[in-house]
Amino acid sequence: MIIGVPREIKPSENRVALTPSGVEQLKMHGHIVYVESDAGVGSGYTNDMYVDAGAEMLPTAADVYGKAEMIIKVKEPIAPEYPLMREGQILFTYFHFAASRELTEAVVKSRAVAIAYETVENPDGSLPLLIPMSEVAGRMATQEGAKFLERPMGGRGVLLGGVPGTPRANVMVLGGGVVGTNATKMAAGLGANVTIYDTNLQRLRYLDDVMPANVSTEMSTRYNIRENIREADLVIGGVLIPGAKAPWLVTRDMLSEMKEGAVIVDVSVDQGGCVETSKPTTHDDPIFVVDGVVHYGVANMPGAVPYTSTIALTNATLPYAIQIANKGYKQALQDNAALLKGLNVVNGKVTYKGVAEAFDMEYVEPTECI
Repeated sequence: MIIGVPREIKPSENRVALTPSGVEQLKMHGHIVYVESDAGVGSGYTNDMYVDAGAEMLPTAADVYGKAEMIIKVKEPIAPEYPLMREGQILFTYFHFAASRELTEAVVKSRAVAIAYETVENPDGSLPLLIPMSEVAGRMATQEGAKFLERPMGGRGVLLGGVPGTPRANVMVLGGGVVGTNATKMAAGLGANVTIYDTNLQRLRYLDDVMPANVSTEMSTRYNIRENIREADLVIGGVLIPGAKAPWLVTRDMLSEMKEGAVIVDVSVDQGGCVETSKPTTHDDPIFVVDGVVHYGVANMPGAVPYTSTIALTNATLPYAIQIANKGYKQALQDNAALLKGLNVVNGKVTYKGVAEAFDMEYVEPTECI
């Protein structure tokens, strides 16, 4: 198969979808790999490194899209890339369709085959291609929250762990999944008082067992969140409903009860956000303030640490990319039930229920399309 790796053009996105090591492995399976010039520079990979691994370099994204049977990316295509997609071309990347009607309609119109990293799902419900970036984003959420709590950054001027004789910061983590667990580990490690919320009692039992003494657990209800948000210095939103829009757990009216200069980091923002007042921001302009509360809504947080993120992402996605390339997408999806759940759009049809419901579009069973 002919595989293309374009340079990411989303603002401040420095990751690349494939390392030189990944190129070498695809070449070993007999595939041709085209990489757009300078696609890997932001992650520390030069054109020469890709050439040495067996890739052929092309000058523009149009050249890559024009030749490739499968495009491997990091983030969803944005407007300048829409005309480059074509019927039957496989697009393997993070899409988060439910957060954007424009993107969904563009991919439907192109009749391309959209396999979304974030909805590939194992039988146990885990999301193997979302986990590595969720780990990065969760750890970064605490890191960024701590930074924006500093007074020069607009925050309350609170140190997460405090020092002897001073109170520690209070951190609320909404969601006990991969993002929430990693955010909690970091916040607890820095010495903050952390409360993690989830609707799954079994998950809360597990977290209560493995987390240190400065972490407590609570059932995620509107009442509990409203009562405790008054004391929060930092709120981290890590809620995920695979392939669907995140629910609002923090509503606009709750902000008036929060401390002046408190910080919200909404990691769910690429799925619509779990905070009503959230909106996507960029690394260049990461925050905005509503009712005195600092909001951080960067939709591609791992893009700020591209060296780590690119390696972690390729480690997870490459085995699936090899399956698709070796077998063709139809056979690969038939053979791998987890990968089949990644099929969101094909031949102009929406094949993921959460996406269809988000925009009131017709849903087609994925098995009918392969």
